[in-house]
Amino acid sequence: MKTLYEDLPPVEVAGRKLVGRVFFGLLVLVSALVGATGGLLLVYSTDLPQVEELEHYRPSSITELYDDQGRIIGTFALQRRVVASYDDYPQVLRDALISIEDKDFYRHWGINVWRIAGAAYRDIESGGRVQGASTLTMQLARNLFLSPDRSFHRKIQEALLAIQIERRFTKSQIFTMYANQIYLGHGVYGFESASQFYFSKPAKQLTLDEAALLAGLPKSPGYYSPINHPDRALKRRNLVINSMLEDGKITAPQAAEARNRPIQLRVQRDPNSLAPYFVEEIRRYLENKYGSDQVHEGGLRVYTSLDMDLQRTANQVLLDGLAAYERRHGWRDHLENVLSNEVTLTNYQHPDWDDEPEVNGYIHALVITVAPGSAAIKFGRYTATLTQTDAAWTRQKIQSILKSGDVIYVKVLSLAPPKVSLEQDSGTQGALLAIDNASGEIKAMVGGRDFNESKFNRATQALRQVGSSFKPYVYTAAIDNGAKPDDTILDAPTTFPTAAGPPYAPHNYDEKFEGTITLRRALAQSRNIPALKLADQVGIKTVIDYAHRFGITSNIPPYLPVALGAADITLFEQTTAFSVFPNDGVRITSRYITKVTDYDGRVLEEDFPDVKDVISARTARIMTSMLQSVVQHGTAIAAAGMKYPLAGKTGTTNDFTDAWFVGFSPSMTTGVWIGYDEKKTLGSKETGARAALPIWMDFMKVALAGKDPGEFQPPPELPPNLTQKVDTPDTAPAAEESH
Repeated sequence: MKTLYEDLPPVEVAGRKLVGRVFFGLLVLVSALVGATGGLLLVYSTDLPQVEELEHYRPSSITELYDDQGRIIGTFALQRRVVASYDDYPQVLRDALISIEDKDFYRHWGINVWRIAGAAYRDIESGGRVQGASTLTMQLARNLFLSPDRSFHRKIQEALLAIQIERRFTKSQIFTMYANQIYLGHGVYGFESASQFYFSKPAKQLTLDEAALLAGLPKSPGYYSPINHPDRALKRRNLVINSMLEDGKITAPQAAEARNRPIQLRVQRDPNSLAPYFVEEIRRYLENKYGSDQVHEGGLRVYTSLDMDLQRTANQVLLDGLAAYERRHGWRDHLENVLSNEVTLTNYQHPDWDDEPEVNGYIHALVITVAPGSAAIKFGRYTATLTQTDAAWTRQKIQSILKSGDVIYVKVLSLAPPKVSLEQDSGTQGALLAIDNASGEIKAMVGGRDFNESKFNRATQALRQVGSSFKPYVYTAAIDNGAKPDDTILDAPTTFPTAAGPPYAPHNYDEKFEGTITLRRALAQSRNIPALKLADQVGIKTVIDYAHRFGITSNIPPYLPVALGAADITLFEQTTAFSVFPNDGVRITSRYITKVTDYDGRVLEEDFPDVKDVISARTARIMTSMLQSVVQHGTAIAAAGMKYPLAGKTGTTNDFTDAWFVGFSPSMTTGVWIGYDEKKTLGSKETGARAALPIWMDFMKVALAGKDPGEFQPPPELPPNLTQKVDTPDTAPAAEESH
């Protein structure tokens, strides 16, 4: 029997044997490669996360705070993200993103082999690591499950995860997860949030050029930031537009029009900046109740009592009031100069500049150059010229009070063109709180001049002596125990014994005595001697008990001078307590929150007002009529021309360290405090009527405008016109108070 190669020539036999050996060697090599690849895949896949987790995908979402009309006033988040559905992303954005990031997204199965091979060849040729060529699905896998390092190991895992994701989810689901997850710069995650941040509108309203701009950000959000690097962002945007044109997603005229448009951003202001002190109070409450993770990642919806419009008014009137105070006391040379701190004029940045300035807002600015009668200044991206007229109130020449490198405080009068007036921040602080009488809801809260400089909330945390704004508790105790407004009392020199030391010999603010006067006039004119006599008659402990019944929780020492306001109380307590008078003696617990829901809309809590009787309706109405006299004929007579039913009480402490006015209409109670944190004097004659009342008036004019003001109800035994009765002429001068 012949063998296979017996009839063949020797050369051909040798050739066939060689081919067989080569073929066998190739089989062995392929088997080895397959085995090695399988082994590598097994190794790299052993510690892969389970993509089944994405069945319940819920990215970290922001907690949003809404005002009483459903407008966003604040957010809490570790990642600024607004979760959206597939249909929320317009076709133009989908086309732009797919054209620049993954042209074959709807055709591949998670990875693009040819694209990866090409990228790998280029990387090997250049000596770099494996990078680029990632599909949207691979990017999603990396962002959700893997570290950002560019290693071969991570790239293999990324590809394996992408394949698993593609097997389990539809393309629209994958796109939606990617669009919600990707980082797009400036703390913003997801295209819906980016659209709101960069353009102040939802993604559905994006134009072609805007969509292209956002689609260009995933490659490098910091490098292509339209805020920090508009030139790079423009080139990247136009590259996206060209890519869309090549893919047939847009026409040539559409591409040309979009490329020719300048980048026009409308960066969304930080919503927390409107009412930062109020938002901070909410944050502390929520974290204490639900935990920090739930608050910053759980996507809660918090419905608050705040009125955005009233809050905006409160911010403005308080700053304007502080500016008026500063101007009354002239220029004080205490400016910081940054050049002394080894900072240059070109690289200096002030925290105020993080937000876009607003017209009529107050901001710190940097003096660049000074010339006779003018100074060139910078604030954020704006420059302006400060003229002598803009600083006329200082009564000094600009060149004598300013120099290059000074940080000054200005009011922005306009932005187109930029125009400012010179102001001053000597350290004075203020606070304002407004409460709806019927519901107890807090409608506006300002806790200080600048939240960025001081987080201390002077509306809720600052214990300050309240001065004569404490006197209504004295008169309430007297009325509730049988006194009447037209009862008389002697305003004359007197002394009171003390437990130790010399007798207490009080005086009135004007160092004068009016003799026999009615209780109504004594309160309206804030006479100190009558208030002390009444407190002594009913007992100072009884007066303090009444204050506590009104909701004052601060400790009040049982000493007679407390009747004149020698007690430390917060503005929050004092304002809430005063709302008892227009509420017919009922105390309604003040509240910030009306409802909280979770990510899925389930109600976690719903707050209803807590109501408690404090004094009789008769006493409340009598006190309201007496406090009306404070406005109509007394220390707050400046508010008499407002033509609304108003009542309230001024307060001034010794040495003019604290100025108060707490007052109310039938619908709203508002309190204002002005002072320094270190309890130093505001200056001579800076009474509650002069420093605090004008701010209160400016706020209430806006709060009550266009609304039915209502009417105060007179007590049964007093006719309505008795609220106008006073035992001195209307033109009698109003004496302020001090304890």
